Amino acid sequence: MAKPENALVAYGVVTAAYWAFMLTDGALRMLVLLHFHTLGFSAISLAYLFLLYEFMGVVTNLSAGWIAARFGLTSTLYAGLILQIAALGALAQLDVSWAISFSIFYVMVVQGVSGVAKDLAKMSAKSAVKILAPSGEDGTLFRWVALLTGSKNAVKGLGFLAGATMLGSFGFQPALIVMAAVLAVVLVVVVLFMPSGLPRGKRSAKFSHVLSKDRAINQLSAARLFLFGARDTWFVVGIPVFFYSVLSDGSAAGDRAAFFQIGTFMAVWIIGYGVVQAFAPKLLRARELSIAQVTAKAGRWVGWLTLVPLSLTLLTIFGYGNAVVIVAGLLVFGVVFALNSSLHSYLILAFTKAERVTMDVGFYYMANAGGRLLGTLLSGLSYQFGGLALCLATSALMSGLSWLFMRRL
Repeated sequence: MAKPENALVAYGVVTAAYWAFMLTDGALRMLVLLHFHTLGFSAISLAYLFLLYEFMGVVTNLSAGWIAARFGLTSTLYAGLILQIAALGALAQLDVSWAISFSIFYVMVVQGVSGVAKDLAKMSAKSAVKILAPSGEDGTLFRWVALLTGSKNAVKGLGFLAGATMLGSFGFQPALIVMAAVLAVVLVVVVLFMPSGLPRGKRSAKFSHVLSKDRAINQLSAARLFLFGARDTWFVVGIPVFFYSVLSDGSAAGDRAAFFQIGTFMAVWIIGYGVVQAFAPKLLRARELSIAQVTAKAGRWVGWLTLVPLSLTLLTIFGYGNAVVIVAGLLVFGVVFALNSSLHSYLILAFTKAERVTMDVGFYYMANAGGRLLGTLLSGLSYQFGGLALCLATSALMSGLSWLFMRRL
């Protein structure tokens, strides 16, 4: 498969486009979550706002690999950016005078469009790395994947902070309009500077080829589903709502301070997660490891991950789960989770073949989106019925299931 004449330039343009997208993605999540929580939405209602977003991620990843194989990676990357601009503009039209039921429906639909956009952009960027990375160089693929994924998460973390800050400073609708305008400028720049040479697609690509028949890819995808379910079970609704209940006194000034502190924690967590991912090849000595050794290491690390939410659950149940302990424990979770995620992101590209890369990456990230969907639903339900302790216990269960699937590899 031909590579662009300057693969490094193409990698830089793809990465920049992905950064810009994820900045708005992180900001949008915080804007929606905090804005509607202050309007009195319950934990379950907040989870509903993100369910279609995550469900459309499952659908998009299932089909995006085929779409990219048929129409080309640049087409799916541009489509993701355009859809996100449209979603931001549509959400800015939300009117507080609308009935609550219609507002929920409207936000769910717009979030669904954003979910399609996010996974088109993600699949395009991750698949492009497989194609652009120099072949035959030990550890290069792992390093390029880790750099893309780690930097993306650091940028998304900044998005969390930016979203919370803009909500407190400008309000909901002006923040959305600013983000749509910035992303539109980025789209124009990316189109102008994208080098030629990425796959343009083949009309012979069949949708039936999307489902993987490779046992290793299927097992890894199942492990990925439960890995991200373990994170989002506490991350999406539980922790932000818990911190808001602790930090805000209900006044406007108290809300602004709480927004900033919650946004700061979410940003620090995501940025730290991204930094660990970026350095994962060095931390795990990836250059020295075979694929089989990386697979075995991934199994061990998800076992360690399971112990973190399990320990936090017990500490919370027995009265030792104060805010400091929870924050410290979740930061540890972030480090271990980042190493797991980086190992998975490398393994999917190591297992797949270049001619099937968009199909297999799409299938794998369909499982990733399925885990986020399951985690989002469980985050609202578990916090509603059992508070933070049940969120953490459910996270431990999901992580344990991920460990079982990795052992089968």
